Amino acid sequence: MNNWVEITMKLNGKTVSCRVKPSSLLIDLLRDEFKLKGAKPGCLEGECGACAVIIDGNAINSCMYLAINAEGKEVTTIEGLGSDDNLLDAVQEKMLSHGAVQCGFCSTGVAMSIKAYSEKMKALGIKPTREEIKKTLEGHLCRCTGYIKIIDAAEAVFEEGSEM
Repeated sequence: MNNWVEITMKLNGKTVSCRVKPSSLLIDLLRDEFKLKGAKPGCLEGECGACAVIIDGNAINSCMYLAINAEGKEVTTIEGLGSDDNLLDAVQEKMLSHGAVQCGFCSTGVAMSIKAYSEKMKALGIKPTREEIKKTLEGHLCRCTGYIKIIDAAEAVFEEGSEM
């Protein structure tokens, strides 16, 4: 019996449709069907954050999210940040300028969490403390940077004059 389900979502600003099995994970759909490799299958248990994407404004581990749940949602991957002119998003720029990327494995997930958090805080008119930024990044494992540069980069996103 073939139990495929048709879903439609907005992926990186474009409406897309595809067929998925009810048990398919979003990370597999993104990587296999849409060839978006930015979300990394790190632990596949929702512990490392390397697979984080933004769904309707929230950073979500795509390895724990069923693809069918993306029906009608707005999904943004690292490939969807920045501009059509290949300009980097402010989060990406700050991560690069602060040396917050080393091997790069966790970087895309970290960037997605910082982006989702910065958008929420921007909407509320709040500049979070360093401790609040640390708390929002607790779901990410990084073996290279020691987190200091990542937190410095996230803090810089909130500095006055930074475009989010």
